[in-house]
Amino acid sequence: MNEPVAAAVPRRWPLRFNIVGLCFCSTFICYLDRVNISVAIIPMAQELGWSLSTQGVVLSAFFYGYLATQILGGWLADRYGGKIVLGVAVLWWSVFTLATPMVAALPLAVLFAVRVGLGMGEGVSFPATYSMLARWIPLPERTRSIALVGSGISLGTVVALLVCPWIVERFGWPMAFYSFGAIGFVWYLFWRVGVTDDPATDPRIATGEREWILANRPPLDGDTRASWRTLLSRRATWAIIIAHFANNWGIYVILSWLPTYFVEAFGVDVSQLGFYTVMPWLTMFVLNNAVGWIADAMLNRGVPITRVRKLMQTIGFLGPAAFLLAVGGVETPLQAAIYIACALGLAAFSLAGYGVNHLDIGPRYAGMLLGFSNTAGTIPGIVGVGITGWILDTTGSWQIVFGLAAGVYVLGTVCWLAMATGERVFD
Repeated sequence: MNEPVAAAVPRRWPLRFNIVGLCFCSTFICYLDRVNISVAIIPMAQELGWSLSTQGVVLSAFFYGYLATQILGGWLADRYGGKIVLGVAVLWWSVFTLATPMVAALPLAVLFAVRVGLGMGEGVSFPATYSMLARWIPLPERTRSIALVGSGISLGTVVALLVCPWIVERFGWPMAFYSFGAIGFVWYLFWRVGVTDDPATDPRIATGEREWILANRPPLDGDTRASWRTLLSRRATWAIIIAHFANNWGIYVILSWLPTYFVEAFGVDVSQLGFYTVMPWLTMFVLNNAVGWIADAMLNRGVPITRVRKLMQTIGFLGPAAFLLAVGGVETPLQAAIYIACALGLAAFSLAGYGVNHLDIGPRYAGMLLGFSNTAGTIPGIVGVGITGWILDTTGSWQIVFGLAAGVYVLGTVCWLAMATGERVFD
């Protein structure tokens, strides 16, 4: 049920906005440091003589580390607080970003290990972020806050794809890692002094804002050590897990291979990649935030929460599936960019579906639930990204690559409609 909420207490700049803003920035930096290799790998491969299959191995290495720390990160954040967990995570992955060019010419296993280390740091980030938002964001602002933080994914990707070609062209590909890796240390200074784990214990928050947040968030007191068996015993949890897997198959394939797609399929020069690769992610950034406001408006007007979650997720899966099927037959890079922009723009609806559903069904366990689903959502980064290189080496067909992603989206839609709920499942 949608619970009635108290009127918001006016404040010139609510402290919770700082939390959301810094979490958005951490997501933005996370994707700067993740996406830069998608551009840099093109000159890296030329310099080091890598095949497409080898490039697939390098690109997928990140996801082995990312997979390893999801559940651990959620457990640590729910138990000890998101502040320290997210802060350490950003410092950790920033160090491994800086190390990437230093080891690129060493045996491939060394580079693989460094990219795994990067993934381990970033794997903690989203569970810790959800744990923080579960405590700081009241129900009337929940979807749009998650959507804003999630839009750091697309904005970070946009900036990386715009800036990386320019950096590579003028300063060489190693600078794409050195420049982006340094940003995380700056972010940490603001995070360390500007954040506490819970508004109930923050000494700087206005009394009115604290009371409003506590009155309009689900109760979070008590033992947060629910067993994994309990959390994984419900259909609602598996609906999120399957949806996260399906969503990330398409997103990770596009994220990792889009620059190579334009170079290999259309002969686009590396210096011109930004024009074609930014459009899809910029579209996604805009719609991420619009969808969050639309979903919250529907909920605050009394539309049942389960109906909202299922509607948003259906659009977020079937829309991308249709455009990915169509993109396989395009003949120009501009047409391809437009179709992929439509696919990613519609995929933004997922943030108002499964993307916020962890906080619906179990806000006390948001970090753990996100850890479970993002663990499954990381598998496409290993399998999907890796198999894409194999498909291209074997068949040279981008149509097969996009068609496979579309099929996964359709399967995810069926499972979501059958199993998902917006109601609270775990007390």
